[in-house]
Amino acid sequence: MKKIVLFFAVFYLLTVFIHSPGVMAADEIIIGYTSDALTMDPANHRERTTETILRNMYDGLVVRNSRMEVVPQIAESWQQLDTLTYDFILRKGVKFHNGDPLTVEDVKFTFDRIIQEGMIDGQTSPRKSLLGPLKEVKIIGPDKIRFILEKPWPVFPAFLPWQEVVSEKFVKQIGSGGMATQVNGTGPFKLVEWMRGTRIVMERFEDYYGGSSDIHPVGKARVTCLIWRIIPENASRVAALLSGEVDIINDVPAHSIRQIERNPDTRIMTVNGTRSYFLALNNTRPPFNNVKVRKALSHAVNVDLIIDKILNGNATRLNGILSPDAFGHNPNLPAYDYDPSKAKALLVEAGYNKGITVTLDVSSDLKDIAQAIAANLADAGIDAKVTVWEMSVISQDWKKPVKTRDMFLTSWGNGSLDPVGIMTPVLRTGGRGNFSGYSNQKVDALIDNAMVEIDRQKRASYYQEAESIINADAPMVFLWLPKEIYGVSARLGGWEPKADSQINLHDAYIKQ
Repeated sequence: MKKIVLFFAVFYLLTVFIHSPGVMAADEIIIGYTSDALTMDPANHRERTTETILRNMYDGLVVRNSRMEVVPQIAESWQQLDTLTYDFILRKGVKFHNGDPLTVEDVKFTFDRIIQEGMIDGQTSPRKSLLGPLKEVKIIGPDKIRFILEKPWPVFPAFLPWQEVVSEKFVKQIGSGGMATQVNGTGPFKLVEWMRGTRIVMERFEDYYGGSSDIHPVGKARVTCLIWRIIPENASRVAALLSGEVDIINDVPAHSIRQIERNPDTRIMTVNGTRSYFLALNNTRPPFNNVKVRKALSHAVNVDLIIDKILNGNATRLNGILSPDAFGHNPNLPAYDYDPSKAKALLVEAGYNKGITVTLDVSSDLKDIAQAIAANLADAGIDAKVTVWEMSVISQDWKKPVKTRDMFLTSWGNGSLDPVGIMTPVLRTGGRGNFSGYSNQKVDALIDNAMVEIDRQKRASYYQEAESIINADAPMVFLWLPKEIYGVSARLGGWEPKADSQINLHDAYIKQ
């Protein structure tokens, strides 16, 4: 009995030692992450941070490599038969974490669960729109599955990396409620523990099939354990990295970059992001239903200075909604130069001789930038009161069809780097992210035509023309596309950041 007690005492002490601050195990990676997952169900969310966490436990038919190219993953290959039909051949030997083999029935069930109404306890998956006009999924053979669209949608393969395959048997066994907290994926890591708001612990899946053959090295994960520590506060996340408590942190604030670079045990890694920032203006009521007032705002914000001084140069200025790396980007859009005098003159022309008074809504993480923008606006005769909100609260208010507020400093991610992922929701009439309430029939027609156009050159021309019109209408103040900035321990190898902000750790390892 004494030996048993002694064994557990030693085991406990070793566990405490391994996970104490500053004491890092050689076979585990610890991530200091801004947000917890909303759910463990891949079909029941629309949130990037949740996607990042789940993608280490779930694989999809395809995945994006570090160059953002779509390559096979669970699928061995795929073929487009015509404008409406895609066939995928499944890789052999893929297993779920419980040991069950993955089948074509699982793949069909996964996509049916997303596109069919009411499949999640009577609710429809919030990810349905990510599959566009996908109408039907058919099993063609023991390892072959067919996707049939209602209408041409040339970006279909580009949106498949966001869909992870689940086990039909497992989902039916535990129900949608169980899927919210349990994981049975085919990815390189298995879920061990989820302490909400604190940490997520994963262990290596020893029977992993190896991952995409296009992303080397192929095989099981190179470490045995991942620990995601949820650290929302910037200073605490940076301190954890500098003290050696974590190996990677995301969303490094610009003012902490030099501190991390000066530390011999840490470094900064960056990549051009896919999230466009803008100042949404309520186009549906005065004063921003007047294009001259909207243009005045665009001339009143010193975008270049904010990028230089607050973001430390880690962003690219935008003159439209699209990233310069996106398909269909128009490189010839005119810039709205910072010119307070011109802004004042435009306000006078619009009938606002004494300027305007407005409210600027912002989430807490962007408060400093909002205050800098408000200071700019004051120089142009625009009195902007900054109001700080929880993002989950204010974003829902701005999504309502009837807009009641003035301005909103926000952003929209576009991991596909295709305009359909950002122009359709943000700038098309009635789009779910059309915070500005912007509506232009010509723009709507161009976006709709581009959605189904197969000819790449013609499709790009539609988007470029739409961006030109939008630039002239100035429904929002276009700001910047920031870099994704990570702090990384010098002991970490085999990992590089991706533009879509995914932190895939299959290939990462600890240097000896």
